[in-house]
Amino acid sequence: MRYLRFGTFFAGLFAALTAIAYAVTPSDPPQPLPKGTDYYLVRDGLENCRIKFMREKKARVVFMGGSITAMNGWCLGVQADLKSRFPETTFEFINVGIPSLGSTPHSFRFQRDAMKNGPADLLFIEAAVNDFVNGMTPVETLRGMEGVVRQARLANPEMDIVMLHFIDGGLMKDIIEGKVPVVIQRHESVADYYGVPSIDLAREVTDRIQAGQFSWADDFKGTHPSAFGHAIYSRAITRLFDAIWNKPLAADAKIKTCKLPEKPLDEKSYFGGKLVPVESATLGEGWKIDPDWTPIDPPEKKIGSYKGFVHVPTLVAETPGATLRLSFEGTGVGIFVPAGPDIGIVEYSIDGGLFVEKDLWSGWSASIHLPIAYMLNADLAPGKHEMVLRVSGKSNPKSKGTAVRIVHFLVNNPKSSAAN
Repeated sequence: MRYLRFGTFFAGLFAALTAIAYAVTPSDPPQPLPKGTDYYLVRDGLENCRIKFMREKKARVVFMGGSITAMNGWCLGVQADLKSRFPETTFEFINVGIPSLGSTPHSFRFQRDAMKNGPADLLFIEAAVNDFVNGMTPVETLRGMEGVVRQARLANPEMDIVMLHFIDGGLMKDIIEGKVPVVIQRHESVADYYGVPSIDLAREVTDRIQAGQFSWADDFKGTHPSAFGHAIYSRAITRLFDAIWNKPLAADAKIKTCKLPEKPLDEKSYFGGKLVPVESATLGEGWKIDPDWTPIDPPEKKIGSYKGFVHVPTLVAETPGATLRLSFEGTGVGIFVPAGPDIGIVEYSIDGGLFVEKDLWSGWSASIHLPIAYMLNADLAPGKHEMVLRVSGKSNPKSKGTAVRIVHFLVNNPKSSAAN
């Protein structure tokens, strides 16, 4: 995504400017929806969190997503809306947006980030743009989103969730061509299965642009929206709230257990996803743990990075053949890496099988140490396994080295999660 290329400094500056702009122009002028119908699906609604807001007057709301969520934008509008609707409620708002991350990394970091202060009463989750841009397969897209939703419901059976599908130029192209983007199809299948309200903002923005209400380049200003674009997102969420909460709360209304089907859509979805510390591996020669890894970039070209993937304990190896071992239990294993300009290729073998190569280079590695979650094998039989991982002597033709850096291992163990 273009915004990622500017690196940490420009990301922070852009966020600050967005916050200022948002405060000056907090909403877009009301306009009729071009197709005459709205873009949300209410499904099982949001009654549990409303009861919490109105009766307990204390609530936790979590926003989980990528860079669009991390920006000072639509989340601020939603916070203002909730405070206005429920003025006597003390809200704890937690934004755990991290640029570039989609549903797969969300599912593995859910316990650490979304649950860091305890279970939420209301969770907003978005991943369509990054699942699309990062080239996730349909299977990965479903497993990642179901991993978040099912994990959330297991953590708090009363948790309400809103799923959002934001817009990217590629998603817009599909919609204009009359298609429903695959990532949105897969996310919607999860929302429908679990009764989660959702809003197809990708389609709303596309329809409104085609109707001449505003432009992509001059008004909305691309994937990372202007204040105007963020206001369109937050206004759509306001309309969802209006539709769901259009009648007074019934005097006998009670908090209910939210929908959690006995079986997942995919038994190997990442609802057992966990971040495993790098200290869990057995290291061979050539590997070391850098307790405070910091990129060493050439002075003429400073490369960007993201908080949480720099100045943290990191497994580092650059010597071809350097090998480590990781024992784990579950159905899937992967690695979370900062994929910068000198990133290499790994080879991995599970349970003594043949070694398989995985190129860690991304489309943005030349300009940023981009955090990427790679599932190396997500289709293992349930049980105990051992992975052998080594540095290949090869590298992507665009890379400047063979370095491998691991911030976390990823282990999916649905069995352990289902038992919680």
